[in-house]
Amino acid sequence: MRIIFFGTPAFSVPFLQTLIDDPDMEVVAVVSQGDKAAGRGGTVQPSTIKTLALAHSIPVLTPASLKTDMSITEQLTDLRADAFVVVAYGKLIPKTILDLAPLGVVNVHPSLLPRHRGPSPMQWAIAAGDAISGVTIMRLDEGMDTGPVLSFETIELDAEETYTTLARKVQAVGAPLLLSTLKRHGRSEIVPLRQDDSKATLTRLLERKDGHADWTKPMAEIERLARAYNEWPGLWCLWTRGGQEPQRLKLTTIRPADFVADVSPGTVTIKDDRLFVDCQDGTLEILELQPEGKSKMPARAFIQGNREIQNAQLA
Repeated sequence: MRIIFFGTPAFSVPFLQTLIDDPDMEVVAVVSQGDKAAGRGGTVQPSTIKTLALAHSIPVLTPASLKTDMSITEQLTDLRADAFVVVAYGKLIPKTILDLAPLGVVNVHPSLLPRHRGPSPMQWAIAAGDAISGVTIMRLDEGMDTGPVLSFETIELDAEETYTTLARKVQAVGAPLLLSTLKRHGRSEIVPLRQDDSKATLTRLLERKDGHADWTKPMAEIERLARAYNEWPGLWCLWTRGGQEPQRLKLTTIRPADFVADVSPGTVTIKDDRLFVDCQDGTLEILELQPEGKSKMPARAFIQGNREIQNAQLA
């Protein structure tokens, strides 16, 4: 089966590698987003998927737009692929491309569709407190993850699940599921299943402001957000220190406390060199944090140089 793979971030790597390694698959090209500046030095770097493809001598296409770049449609047509595979490409696939491959555009979506359609399903599943999520292999249509389902597999979420740990589970389950689904789809052994739109929920792209802690919310909700946003944007708050400009504190590890400080939401309590902050219905302990412009540190180390945060009101 001749495959053109659409993907960009490191999350996509196990899926592409699985297709490369299988003798029944031939990845004839990879489509990825263009090189971007990264790191403090702003060095321009290729996407992780582009790097992997080039290491296997697979041609890489990086169109600025799939919709307006007329040459990309011609290039994809000339490659005579049986199917296109999309794993976290990062851009919508227009209809002009959806119709090019005989087996269609097969997409890996990291949730159990129709729940959590859209660009941030893993974060939404954790933030919502879902006990079960999964991976859905589906054919793309012109809607947002509305196409027919080819296969799916469930994944249980642990009580301490983070975006990082869930992404690893999705990769471990999703890569072999993609491969087996493509083979069955190629043999016409799958009857695509129409999604029940009445059960659909939608996600959106995360913004930095989504990580801003609201201490008037329930403790469990705030703790889930910290796990869902652990890679980006993180759970963060502002501390105004002695008339200075507010300082951003990224709370990298928190947990429900083993005592109740019983103060107003957002109030900081230091007890036995441990750092606590109250929310709507309880007290959270901050185990690790990252002050703006500094490295992550244990709460005990932070307290040693910032004892004036006692009784401060975090915003």
